Amino acid sequence: MKNIFLIALSIITISCKAQTYPLRTFTEIPLNAYLKDKNNELQSYEGIWKGVFNGKTVYITFKKNIYIYDDVLKYYKDNLIAKFKVLDSSSNILFDNTTVSDDKAKIWGGKFRKIDDKYSLIYVDPDLCNTSGNVIINFTDSSKTKLSWKLNLGSNMITTSCQYYDTGIPEALPKEIILTKQ
Repeated sequence: MKNIFLIALSIITISCKAQTYPLRTFTEIPLNAYLKDKNNELQSYEGIWKGVFNGKTVYITFKKNIYIYDDVLKYYKDNLIAKFKVLDSSSNILFDNTTVSDDKAKIWGGKFRKIDDKYSLIYVDPDLCNTSGNVIINFTDSSKTKLSWKLNLGSNMITTSCQYYDTGIPEALPKEIILTKQ
């Protein structure tokens, strides 16, 4: 009985390792596989990044999450999440989600894009009437201290139940900016 258990455990361990792929896998990923950051590519993004847009200062904190299950794609992956704080020109806090739990982050990573080698993230903000879009980031210098950020908002419909129905949804994040690592 003990031998059967050990054999079964060995088979499970081998099959789990066989389903681990690097982040830059651009083929079909099997169910319950794992896209692992084998080359530690996400580590360079981690930390606090700062930029200025429209008289506001934004701080974006990127963090690497490991072995996260993607409910849509049905596999595990390492990815980035981002939390942000936005201050006006008088240093008053306009937006701040830096203290929410990681699973409530409004920005989370997808994967590296094959077409241009940039990293793609998803943005959904329930506090701003479910404003959503995608963010594309990439380094602009070899020292990896400057980060290009491009936010492409989706076609967000504002209904009468939205608190910003009459005034319009405020701009929480820049559409395009160069961030500097702090």
